[in-house]
Amino acid sequence: MLMPRPRWFAVSLLAIAIASVALAGEKTEVDRVLSTAREENLAMEHLDHLANRIGPRLTSSDALQDACEWAVERFQSFGIANARLEKWGEFPVGFNRGPWSGRMVEPLSKALTFGTNSWTAGTKGIARGPAVMAPEDAEQLAKVKDKLAAAWVLVPTGTPGPRRGGETDEFRKAVTAAYAEAGILGTVRGGRNDLIVTGGSYQVDWSKLPTQPAINLIKTHFDEVAGLVKEGKPVVLEFDVRNYFKKGPIPLYNVVADIPGTEFPDEYVIVGGHIDSWDGATGTTDNGTGCATTLEAARLLMKSGVKPRRTIRFMLWSGEEQGLFGSRDYVKAHPEMMPKVSAVLVHDGGTNYLSGLNVTKAMKADIDAALAPLVGLDLAMPFVIREVNGLRKGIGSDHDSFLGVGVPGFFWRQSGTAVYNQTHHTQHDTFDRAVPEYQKHSSVVAAIGALGIANLDHLLSREGLVATGGGGGGGRRVSGVMLDETKVVEVVEGGVAAKAGVKAGDVILKVNGKSVSGQQEYREAMQAAGREVTVVVKRDGQEVELKLTFPEAQP
Repeated sequence: MLMPRPRWFAVSLLAIAIASVALAGEKTEVDRVLSTAREENLAMEHLDHLANRIGPRLTSSDALQDACEWAVERFQSFGIANARLEKWGEFPVGFNRGPWSGRMVEPLSKALTFGTNSWTAGTKGIARGPAVMAPEDAEQLAKVKDKLAAAWVLVPTGTPGPRRGGETDEFRKAVTAAYAEAGILGTVRGGRNDLIVTGGSYQVDWSKLPTQPAINLIKTHFDEVAGLVKEGKPVVLEFDVRNYFKKGPIPLYNVVADIPGTEFPDEYVIVGGHIDSWDGATGTTDNGTGCATTLEAARLLMKSGVKPRRTIRFMLWSGEEQGLFGSRDYVKAHPEMMPKVSAVLVHDGGTNYLSGLNVTKAMKADIDAALAPLVGLDLAMPFVIREVNGLRKGIGSDHDSFLGVGVPGFFWRQSGTAVYNQTHHTQHDTFDRAVPEYQKHSSVVAAIGALGIANLDHLLSREGLVATGGGGGGGRRVSGVMLDETKVVEVVEGGVAAKAGVKAGDVILKVNGKSVSGQQEYREAMQAAGREVTVVVKRDGQEVELKLTFPEAQP
């Protein structure tokens, strides 16, 4: 049951203090930010436009470009004249998703819940045909061959198929050839549960576009359909999936906006999140929520008229879901800037409120001073600064790109009643899952946190910055690798993966026997595994099995 949510600042002790300061004399910059936030907070308005008006923002989609241009205009409307787009790269082929629907027609009529991965084929209209079970071996293939024409092929979880898994290369090739020769309508895979997780590979060749639809059906509906087929009942399915490819190259951008520093304008505190999303829902909690708090933090600071000593740079990166591309390229393109970045504050953990930071011993005193106004800001949403043995790299968000070059990159800790795993990359990542009180509070935390760090007398210390051996405490399980799809591009020294022998250049094939085809599947498999994890990688053309051992859960 959800806990009752507090009214905005209704019981905040600091709100009472603000009123006292107002009577006593001139307000501090923090006081002005808080007063501005109490008068009006537009975090949910930003999120509504991003998630509902623009919608999902897949990297390479028209919607992402619309979102980036809208964000620039939004920053400019706050008075940030230098808001701009900065190109970081291109994708070879664009992808735009239209509406999709599906149902069982016979032996009963039933709407089906499903999804398709990005950069995969649509149906080009309604495609109706019989359902047949996928063959699991050569003998079954021979028996089902005559039933494949214009059929939907049901592929249970773990069943060998033409793209992943399979007993032998010969069998996979035979299945692929049989499907092509018969002209199947497409494949229908069953999920492991009733969450539809959207992923996909952007590495598509315009001259060889995918043509065969691949439906991902929730487990409940798949089991029902497959059960009827196995009982020998004629089952007819129809799907209408409007997926569209766009000839590239597709230029891709980050959004950048600055509040210039008054004393140290060439030193920076960066506040941000990623503006791209997967497109199985509206991209609300991953990461519309972080974009909305970043935008509102900028508005609050500008409207309050603060004059930070260092430049506060607001950044909305794209290409995050495909491998932190926007932030990685930004770091590579601005090497001269990196020694001058005091901190990077990334909100990418959903709609729960920003509840703290993990910091190193060397920077703790500075962070305690800079973020003191956040401690006790709202007793119902406490903020805690926790000392850890180095910041964790390899979580899979944009702060990792900065940690990789020795810049203090922070991934806010978050707390609250929202269940992130129910929305993360799933069909439930919709606007109704955002918690308004949390969003408003987090925007204030981001604004005050950035202002406090920007006003320190010096840059944050980088001594003992990055955790080794899986340390750092908190949240997500970290193996210590950075991926481009399933290719390992970097291994954190002393981390779990490094200790197991994972190397840059390895391509991850399986986790505990389950094939993985992208970062998201890898992360999910890791989170679901125990302390001992078996990973199979492809290295120099050979499959290598490695054993990863995670430490006991961190507090």
